[in-house]
Amino acid sequence: MSEDPATPDDAEAGATVDGRAVIQAALKTMPGVPGVYRMLNRRGEVLYVGKARNLKRRVGSYANRTGHTNRILNMISATASIEIVTTHTEVEALLLESNLIKRLKPRFNVLLRDDKSFPYIMIRRDHEWAQIAKHRGARDRDAEFFGPFASAGAVNRTLSALQRAFPLRSCSDSVFESRTRPCLQYQIKRCAAPCVGRIERDDYEEIVHQARDFLTGKSHEIQQRLASLMTTSADSRDYETAAMYRDRIKSLAHIQAHQGINVQTVDEADVIALHQEGGQTCVQVFFFRGGQNFGSRAYYPSHAQSLEPPEIMTAFLGQFYDSRPAPKLILTSHECEQRNLVAEALSVRAGHSVKISRPQRGEKADLVRHARDNAGDALRRRMAESATQRALLEGIADTFGLEGPPERIEVYDNSHVSGTHAVGAMIVSGPEGFMKNQYRKFNIRNEDLAPGDDYGMMVEVLTRRFKRLLKEDEDRSSGMWPGLVLIDGGRGQLNVAKGVLEDLGLSNVPVAGIAKGPDRNAGRERLFLADGREMRLEPRDPVLYFLQRMRDEAHRFAIGSHRARRSKAIGTSPLDEIPGIGAARKRALLHHFGSAGEVKRAGLADLEKVEGISHNVAKVIYGFFHDDA
Repeated sequence: MSEDPATPDDAEAGATVDGRAVIQAALKTMPGVPGVYRMLNRRGEVLYVGKARNLKRRVGSYANRTGHTNRILNMISATASIEIVTTHTEVEALLLESNLIKRLKPRFNVLLRDDKSFPYIMIRRDHEWAQIAKHRGARDRDAEFFGPFASAGAVNRTLSALQRAFPLRSCSDSVFESRTRPCLQYQIKRCAAPCVGRIERDDYEEIVHQARDFLTGKSHEIQQRLASLMTTSADSRDYETAAMYRDRIKSLAHIQAHQGINVQTVDEADVIALHQEGGQTCVQVFFFRGGQNFGSRAYYPSHAQSLEPPEIMTAFLGQFYDSRPAPKLILTSHECEQRNLVAEALSVRAGHSVKISRPQRGEKADLVRHARDNAGDALRRRMAESATQRALLEGIADTFGLEGPPERIEVYDNSHVSGTHAVGAMIVSGPEGFMKNQYRKFNIRNEDLAPGDDYGMMVEVLTRRFKRLLKEDEDRSSGMWPGLVLIDGGRGQLNVAKGVLEDLGLSNVPVAGIAKGPDRNAGRERLFLADGREMRLEPRDPVLYFLQRMRDEAHRFAIGSHRARRSKAIGTSPLDEIPGIGAARKRALLHHFGSAGEVKRAGLADLEKVEGISHNVAKVIYGFFHDDA
């Protein structure tokens, strides 16, 4: 694989970008081999990433004057340079294309915005007594992994029921090694207590084997085996053991009942169905492993309204499986462009054969129809929620006198305890609700601020936020500029925010304040506008509820960030630097005095009163904080 720029001379690009001339100039040196091309604008931002069997032929098609959609024409007109990466094969180009799209997020590509990893159930084999646990992340340890599960809730429910059916340990190695008597998990019959010898090794291994068989699709055989053991125990009048097997069978039935769909002809497959409506798309993914349904998840890829389902499906498959292995079978609701090529690329990445199929009849077709119905329902719910959100944003615009519904609202709040571990917080809301990947926290750095100086903290937070925004996006083309800045506070906080924005030359950024009413009663909030007006909304006004929700979310995020910083500070205090002060003495000092600052101010006699602190140790502590000791 090799990479080289194919960029025309500045003279040819001219002061105004002529995308077609840029492409024609790039073609002069472009090879006719497989690879990936990137189209960039004048600021060097990637507009589009594409792959080609023949780079010269594919990129050359953009130089044609006809046959392009409006989306492609807009992309061509914005193109100022082209970069290419040559590859050995078209499959390699397809894999690279998917990776670059996920990493660079070009605005003219189909983008899969939700890229959270999936949880698995893990049975560890790197310990004498196997552990069963939830796992998320790299699968690089000596263990067997079963999944993926669609959500943490799905894996937690399954794991809880599994522990009732197969009482394997879930504790960490350190806890396991330190046990001297059975824990609560043993008392509630969710662990066989191998840590204290309550089960023989062979019997424990048999339970591990049963759990593995169940998770790999042999649930019927396991249930028959447990039923046989229950009958045998009952016949021999060992009713306690029989009841134990009965409870294990009930737990397995509970897992299957919550899976909803059970299939006979599908062992390992992902069912991927797409539904389009109102220019939007929902892709629903169901996970089947070992003949069991491990849940589903809905995705809403970003794309141009003119794109057809096959192109969206192809882009989705490439990005969805870029960071996770594909199963042996993928069932889709729509055809995939270059299906065989995509299947070959996924096979290379997964390390086993992958088949992509669009079933027309039978049980597999029923699964796809079910997934597509779910996609339609999810998209309609999302559109209804978006319509409600849009109405609320229009109400915000009317309330604060904005030119139109804000696409981005930033809400700011501070949190501290007597000025210590102060944190500023920014949450973001938009047409699709809270945008949690846009949240930001600001550790207050100004050491000259008086404890509890909320105004000074707000100055620092807003200055840092908008200075950086001016530096990174001066022409305001990224969509990161707020249509409204909302300050949690009254007239004073609002005036501080206005002053910061005016000093930065941003007086045109709308800003307002929201303060709780008398006695901090919700529903009697006062709104402070930048023009000096003060107003209240009716207690049951939906816009007021929306404002309260945003303010409460900012408050929650600020407090959480503050607590995290405070906990970290407690974990790394000045006491750690004192010779002879270990974890136990540090804990005793903090419990006695409350903080490292109080330890510093304590006298020698006070230090000696702490449990575990002798006269000599007290002298060491006192001397550490007082040079003349």
